[in-house]
Formats: sequence, structure tokens, C-alpha cells
Amino acid sequence: MQRLSELVIKRRKAVLILAVILCVLSVYAMRYVKVNYDIASYLPESAPSTKALKLLDEGLPNLQVYVPDVSPQQALQAKETLKQLPGVKQVMWLDDVTDLRGIPFESLPEKQVAPYYAKGSALFQVTADMERSVQVLQGVRSALPNSLTKGEAANQAQVQSVSMGEISNIMLYVLPLLLIILLLSTKHWIEPLLFLLAIGVAILLNEGTNIILGQVSFVTQACSAVLQLAVSIDYAVFLLHRFAEFREEGMDAPTAMKHAMQMAASAIAASAMTTVFGFLALLAMRYGMGRDMGLVLAKGVLLSYISVMVVLPAAAITFSKLITRTAHRSLIPSFKRFGRLVVRYGVPLAAIMLVLLVPAYMGQKNNEFLYGSSGMHGATSPVTLEAEQINEVFGRNQSILAMVPEGQPARTAQVSNQLKALPYVRSVVSYAETVGVQIPPMVLPDSARSMLNTKGYDLIILTTDLAPEGERSFAAVTKMRGILDTAYPGQTHLLGESVVNYDLKDTITADNLPVLLIGLAAIGLVLLITFRNLTIPLILLIIIEGSIWLNMAIPYFLGNPMNYIGYQIVSSVQLGATVDYGILLSQRYMEARQTMDKRQAAVWALSKSTGSILPPMLILTLAGYTLYFVVVSNGVISQMGEIIGRGAAVSGFMVLTVLPTVLIWCDKLIMKTQFGKQEAVKE
Repeated sequence: MQRLSELVIKRRKAVLILAVILCVLSVYAMRYVKVNYDIASYLPESAPSTKALKLLDEGLPNLQVYVPDVSPQQALQAKETLKQLPGVKQVMWLDDVTDLRGIPFESLPEKQVAPYYAKGSALFQVTADMERSVQVLQGVRSALPNSLTKGEAANQAQVQSVSMGEISNIMLYVLPLLLIILLLSTKHWIEPLLFLLAIGVAILLNEGTNIILGQVSFVTQACSAVLQLAVSIDYAVFLLHRFAEFREEGMDAPTAMKHAMQMAASAIAASAMTTVFGFLALLAMRYGMGRDMGLVLAKGVLLSYISVMVVLPAAAITFSKLITRTAHRSLIPSFKRFGRLVVRYGVPLAAIMLVLLVPAYMGQKNNEFLYGSSGMHGATSPVTLEAEQINEVFGRNQSILAMVPEGQPARTAQVSNQLKALPYVRSVVSYAETVGVQIPPMVLPDSARSMLNTKGYDLIILTTDLAPEGERSFAAVTKMRGILDTAYPGQTHLLGESVVNYDLKDTITADNLPVLLIGLAAIGLVLLITFRNLTIPLILLIIIEGSIWLNMAIPYFLGNPMNYIGYQIVSSVQLGATVDYGILLSQRYMEARQTMDKRQAAVWALSKSTGSILPPMLILTLAGYTLYFVVVSNGVISQMGEIIGRGAAVSGFMVLTVLPTVLIWCDKLIMKTQFGKQEAVKE
């Protein structure tokens, strides 16, 4: 670190020029990073839904278009209009289920007609290109002004056109709040701008280097910048605090920065590594969205560490005179009294909080989870409101596609009848049902044949009243797969929104334990190396993991469902980002134990570290709640923000009020399990 500090200080102008050049290149590269809005595309290759999707040329119906006040003849015209729209691959309606020519409409069976035409309104099942979902929705609105839509394509279009617009405004809300916190926690008016410069460079470099990945998920795009800022700003604060201490001792700016970099390097590296490993644990997920976010955030924290240790020193020395001229008295009060209060009254509070960990653990294990995009939009979102209006007329209406080996019409007809008999199946479209087993496929038009056959499979299109997910829907998926596997062992595929969500559930929940264990083991190893102690890492992991249980149990006790993707990602974020609070307090405690008894050491550690813990805690809390309040149209991102913000506050509370008491309780064990260089301690 000595050689690096000397090189950075000597070449500080070159460092700043290089940082500007890299930022310009990153801004240019950001334009070519694709954003992926399709959560199903992140399923592993081995998932049944992924295998099925590869066999479909046109895809599955993913958009329902409701057109009110039309006759059957006008509905047929509307169907032709929809088929001509850019991005629309197929449109299915009643005429694909039964022959409407020469048959009085009124004589058709009610059960056959109901999914497609009711109360003078038509409902079309549309297969849209998901990459052009916004264009498709705009085309539908323009061609059929009174129409309503629902389905995955409508969900995705809402995310792209509304949610991402809200996301672009996040920094407008975060930065003023962050500046206020930093101004209160520093002694120089210019310092907050230097902090933002260092982390801002890292954020731009992270966003630009995402071009290596080719694409990122919309969740990553929404959260990565604000989370990177929130979890790494304390590195910059810690370095400049050290720099200010050495300046107050009378050192000139270059000498003070050399000492600050050398003294702060190990502490900042330990904090950065715990956060990096917390994010890297997400790479153990088979579900690709977790890996995507873990990689981007881990890369971002590493870039923040490099920027703080390279760009910030160069900028601080360059503007050292301005820093000196903008000095002001500390606006943060002394925390000595707070430390004495915690140590004096901490025993009952710590006991209560530790006892609460038991119901919290049980509560967070029994949360009700959402796995797909059904929880993506709030109750007042246009997508939700339009879906409710469609459901009032047609009820729930979800298409599910069964793929069976071609060339076995009798068996296909038998399977179609079995599926049709299920209580949640409203209608069935298949070759055997619609055309008949006696008519050879080659006499059909290409359009009809492509709808009912693809790549060696006959298609059975089911219209169901199933919700996108839930116990009933998942049980239905299991039942339908059972029917297909009995008739064609190992030769069939099933696809639909409920089916994808079922596979998401299987994949994501299986990721939970590996991600947790890898994160705990990696962070525990960093803590072991940092403290050279067997007990402190265990204490810190229990405190922070307990904070996660408390945070995640709140939705259970409030009766609110959680999105499992957010639950899994936020657990790793909270573990990796907030363990830093415990590291700082524990380091101060061990430092004080060389000259003080355990109670005095706890008081001193709190008085010295509270002022350093509160700013990053408040910043992460405000960053999370900013996501919650600003991205109101996207339930996944909004809920993630709420959980992150609440989690930071809970972790900070546990570290500042419970950890000191636990350190006092375990003091003898801590001292006995110290290894490496032994320091003398006061009894």
C-alpha cells in the first residue's frame, strides 16, 4: 500500500485525467448494454419451461386483448387488425376453436363461446414478441382505442415504459438526502462532493463495464447504482476521516494522505470484501437473475474500493486547500452518553431481542411468497386495473400449452379429453378436437398447421381459469404434467405463465440454502482473518443473520406476501452490506480492551463508532425507501427497496444496542479464542 499511495499522490493529475477518460468511455458503452425484462429467460437450461420454449417457433399466447361492444363479425375484423400489427406473431379467437361459417352464433355451446365472447365483448389470445412489447401495446391502443389488455406482454410493457422512467429519477431523490447526511457527518463542506465524485466514478465504470455481460436484468438496472452508492460510500468517509485526523496532527496533505491510505487500507478492504462476498454468494443461484445482480454488484463494490483508494486520494490532495477553507465544527453530537445508556440498560433489551429471534426465524420461514411477475404491479397500476376489468367479464383466462409427440391422433384425442375434464380447464384447442383425427395435416393451410403443430409435436392449447401462481395453480400444473407423462412418458412439455412460475418456485427455493451457506462461510472467513478470533465472527454473523430474520418476519406477521426473488437477493445484500457496522464496533471494542475493562471498552467503542455507523446506515435506509416510494408502479423493485431500507435500520439497531452487551457477555470467550499476535488486555 505504501508504493501505491506514493504513486497515486505523485501522479494524481494523471489519475484524475484517466478517470475522466474512463467515465466518458463508460457512458458511451452504457448505451449498448441491453436490459432484459423477461424473468422466465433466467430459468436454467435444465428447467422444463426452458426446454419447451426452445421448441416453439411463435411462442405462447402472452397477451389478452379485450375489445368491448363488438358483434362476432366485428370481432373477426378486429382479429385481422391485430394480426397485422408489428410484433404480433399469432392471434387466436373463437373461429380457431370452431367453424363459424354457416352456423348460427346463438347455437354454439356456451362453454365453448364463453372464453372468447361474452356480454357483447371479444377476448383475443395474442402471441406477441416480448422484445417489442411496448410497440405491440402502442399498436393495440392505436388500432383499437377502446381495448384493454393483460398478460405478460402487458406487464413487461408497463415495466419498460413506466417503471424505468421512475427509476431514472431515483438519484434525483437520493442525492439531496445523501448530501444532507454527509454534511452532518463531516467537518468540511466540500467533503461530501469528493465522496460522491469517488463513488460516482465507480458507478459509471460499473454501468459501462456491464457491456462485458451483454445484458442485465431490469431489477439489476433499477437497483445496482443506488445500492452501490449506499453500501460503499462509507469507504470514502472512512478514508477522508483518517486524512483529516493526520492533517490535524500538523502533517502536510501528501504525507497525511499516505498515512491515511496505509492505516485505512485493511479496514476498508475488510468491509469491501464482506460486501463483495455477500453479493458473490448470489452466483450460487441457478436462477440467472440472482447471478446477474450478484456479479454486477460485486463488480461495483470492487470498483468503488479501487476508486476510493486511487481516485479519492488524488482528488483530495488536488483540492486540499479548498477542504481546509471549508472546515466547520462537527454537527454530530458526542455519543458518550449514548454508550453509557446502552451498556447500563442493554441487558434486558439484548435479552428481549435475542428471544425475539426464535419467532422471527419461524415467521420468515413461513412467509407467503410470489415467484413470478404477478406481484410486479401495485393495486392502482393501470395493468392491474385493466386486468380486473377483463376478469369481471371473462373471469380468469390463462392459456396453457401442452406439447405431445405428433402422429398419434387417437392418443392425443384421449389426452385432450382428460385435460378437458379438469375443473379449471374452460376449453381445449387441438388437432384432434378442432380438425378431427381422420383429416390428414397436409390438407390444412400453413397458418392452421403452425398453430397446432411444431417441430415434431402436436399442440394442445388449454384455456383455464387459473391464477398466474398459488397453491391451486401449482397443483394444477402437477396434475396436468402427470396426465401427459402417463400417456407419453418423458416425451411431453407443458408451458404457460403458471408453469413458468412453478419452475421459478422450484428453482429459486432450491437456491436458498446454498446461497445462505456460501455467504455465511465466505463472510465468516473474512471476519476470521480480520479479527484473528474464533468467537467474534460467530457473534457478528448471529447478530446480522438475526437482523435478517427480524426484517423478513415482518411481512409474515403483517400478512403481506413477498416476492421470492427480492427476498433472496435482499438477504444477501443485508448480510454483506450491514455486517460492516458490526466490524467497526467490534474493532473499536478490541482496541479499547487493551487499556480498559470490558464495560468501559463497550462504552468507548460505542462513543467512537456510532457516529461512523449512523451515516451509512441512514444512507442505505433512505436509498431503500427511495426505491420503495419512487418505483411505485413495480411491485418487485418497490418491495425490494422497502426490505433493504428496513433491513439496514434493523441491522443498525441490533449492532448499536445488542452487540455491545453480547461482547461483554462473551468477553472471556473472546479473549480465550484470540489467535495470532496476542495483545495485553485489562481485566
